[in-house]
This record gives sequence, structure tokens and C-alpha cells, in this order.
Amino acid sequence: MKEQNPPVCDYEGSDYQTSFWEEGGRAYEDKAEEIALKRLLPKSGKLLLEIGAGAGRNTPRYVGYERIVLLDYSRTQLQQAQERLGENERYIYVAADAYRLPFVDGLFGGATMIRTLHHMKDAPAVLQQVRRVLQPASKFLLEYANKLNLKAILRYLLRRQDWSPFTPEQVEFVELNFDFHPKTIRKWLKEKDFKLERQLTLSHFRIDILKRLFPTSFLAWLDSLAQLTGDWWQLSPSVFTISEAIGDTEIASEGAFFQCPQCSHAPLQEEPEMLICPNCEAKYAIRNGIYDFREPL
Repeated sequence: MKEQNPPVCDYEGSDYQTSFWEEGGRAYEDKAEEIALKRLLPKSGKLLLEIGAGAGRNTPRYVGYERIVLLDYSRTQLQQAQERLGENERYIYVAADAYRLPFVDGLFGGATMIRTLHHMKDAPAVLQQVRRVLQPASKFLLEYANKLNLKAILRYLLRRQDWSPFTPEQVEFVELNFDFHPKTIRKWLKEKDFKLERQLTLSHFRIDILKRLFPTSFLAWLDSLAQLTGDWWQLSPSVFTISEAIGDTEIASEGAFFQCPQCSHAPLQEEPEMLICPNCEAKYAIRNGIYDFREPL
């Protein structure tokens, strides 16, 4: 039985951008993701939803889109993104729960979700929300943590881990940190009306000694070659997918944007410092340019 309100992994107050990416020796992984994004993303688009945007590490890479909505549950992560990207009407900052996206149906022409699904206990529910807010034929770029990676397979065969990388269910190796089987992800995407178009495997050389011995640019180049095997097999820690939203679903009307995450009513009445739902009377704060839908005022 599914939980009505799945738990949320909250990075509020975290220095994740600095401690993990800038000072955590992740330059190789970051460069590998940049290469994958260039390969998979459409060359142009109007409105993109970035789910789990964090501090905006990948946002500047979405060069083809006219406007980008950065969505994250953490307000402080969005504040860091504002500092990184500066004041720019191209970016819209939204603090919200991915299980209850505060947008009308068929609003976006594209969406990305990178290093975020692995925090989702009910991944199919999130994928359903993503499909709801996407227009037909729009592209969805999804990254997920792969339980069927070579390290996990070796550890299991050597009896150094209890869980099997070959079984279809997700594994929670740390609280609210999940690895998924590629076949299960493909099954969920199909069930939620996504047509998988391409898969890339990433971070093949995520081994500390290799990152110490070889330059980042060299490892990223090797990874760029290995990525191309992604449609044949998925044995790396990270997998990028690009899918198309299929089905004859509605497209948001001109000017429609936010809806109430409590009762799904739209439109919302906008005041200088809040949005108000005329249906259930819920009020949501607008603080320093961030629309805060985490909970009503």
C-alpha cells in the first residue's frame, strides 16, 4: 500500500553544493554530466522544469530554453541558486514537494530530474506528477542511481553486501537514498506515458585512485565514450535517460501557471507577498523571489 504523504529528503541549511561538488572531488562526475546533457537535451525550448535544482549547478547548461523553473524542496538551496545565477527574469524559483507539483496540467515543454529520484521513496508517484505537468511530445531527462552497477555486483558475489543488485525492487542503502534497477525504471516510465528514447551510462570511473592518478579531462573523455553503450547495457552507478511524453493530454491555457498543491485549484490570486487559493483559501508565501509551496501560511 502506497503512503499518502511519502517522506521528503530536505536539504534545508545544507552546504551540499560546496561540500559535495566544489570541495568533494567531484569534478569528473560533474564534467561527465555536462557531456551527457549536451547529448540528450533538445537544442531549443520555451519553458523547462528543473526538479531538484538545488543550488543551480546544472541550470546554466540548459542553454536552449527561454525560461527555467528551478524547483527544490529546500529554500536555502534555491537562495544559493539565486546567488549563483544572479537576478534574471529567465529563472523562476519554486520551493515545493515533487509529490505535489504546484503547476497546472500541460504547462512545460520539457523537464529534467538529475540526482533527485534517488531520494524518492515512491518514484512512480513523482513520475506521474512530472507527466501531468508536461505537454505532449515534450522531453523528460531523468537520471537515476543504478543498483545494477559493477561494484554492487562484485560486492554481492563476494558476499560483502546482503541485497541483490539483480532483483527489480529498489534498495534503500541509507535513509531516503535509493538505488533502482534499470528494468524497473523503464517499466515505470512506460506505465506513466513516457516513451524511452535513449540511455547513457555515466561515472564509469568513479574510483578514488583513478581520480587521483588521471586528469579530470581524460577521465571525462573516457566516460564520454563509455556513455554510448547505455542502450546496450547499464552497469554504471548513474544512468541518464531521455523520454518523450506520449498521449493526448491537454496543454495549459495562455497565462495559466500555478495551481494549489492542497486542492489543485487554478488560478491562484497573486498578492505582493503571497499567492492565495480562492477555493480552499490556502496562502503561500513569496519570499525574496521564491514561491514557497512547502506548506500554507
